Amino acid sequence: MQHFRAPAWLPTGHVQTIWPALMGRRTRGPTPVFLRERWHTPDGDFIDVDLRPAPDANAPWLVMFHGLEGSSASHYSQAFAEQAQSLGWSFAIPHFRGCSGELNLAPRAYHSGDFEEIGWILTRLRARTRQPLMAAGVSLGGNALLRWAQEAGDSAAAVASGVAAICSPIDLARSGEAIGRGFSRQIYTRMFLRSMKPKALAKLDQHPGLFSRERLMAAQDLYEFDNIFTAPLHGFRDTEDYWARASAKPHLASLRIPGLVLNALNDPFVPASSLPVQSDVGSHVTLWQPPHGGHVGFPAGRFPGHVWHMPQAVCHWLSEAAHG
Repeated sequence: MQHFRAPAWLPTGHVQTIWPALMGRRTRGPTPVFLRERWHTPDGDFIDVDLRPAPDANAPWLVMFHGLEGSSASHYSQAFAEQAQSLGWSFAIPHFRGCSGELNLAPRAYHSGDFEEIGWILTRLRARTRQPLMAAGVSLGGNALLRWAQEAGDSAAAVASGVAAICSPIDLARSGEAIGRGFSRQIYTRMFLRSMKPKALAKLDQHPGLFSRERLMAAQDLYEFDNIFTAPLHGFRDTEDYWARASAKPHLASLRIPGLVLNALNDPFVPASSLPVQSDVGSHVTLWQPPHGGHVGFPAGRFPGHVWHMPQAVCHWLSEAAHG
């Protein structure tokens, strides 16, 4: 995976991001079917968790945290679900609040540094099994997962055998700048805001006075959206405070369990210049920085391509970490 290159017919980071999400084959077989559980949170809210338990009750578990506005229907979620099944693992994909198709109840949503929520979810799953529990996170979910492992320190090993962050914006300020300009602003920023603004307005209907409707409607990028909605609702002063405190990059050396940080060098969301080198991260962290892959794309094979190469490689790494 470290030297991954996309097919020649998918030449750029933008194409390697967009095509796999829309057109790449996600699985070899049928679309994965999940069992859904609703978990009630300590603050009186809920999350929905989609599960695919293995037939063997003694199977290891893989937990996958999705990215911004993702779900169990995302292309990478389905590819990971099939890969877990092929290995005989149980699989879980918890939905961040508001991402399961139903608006959550509390005056909050989710964010890139939501490590307390990650910890609560992993601890609850840990109670189900004595077998290895492995965790992967995509984009936002990967940054939040790393922040959990960093905050947990030595106690993380009692919960998870290893963590993997895939295409995660571990330097949120640099990634925020990248997605807020040029082609990325026109395509990706607009796509995210089309989903996030209606959810925020529905949250305002639930909790009148939570923020300014007019300011939210005027937001044109993620910086402005986070300044009005994400940061104040989750205890941050403003966007700068949120992006600084939630970023995983400054704390990578504090990991005490095996951690994989996978970022393509042509990711439109995560500038290559913002990525760490091995001397920045300590002995517990492995860096994979292949030249190709885009943002959670990693397409492989003949036209129209498939997206299961990356989940295979990540699951192999997690398995080695669990048994090493």
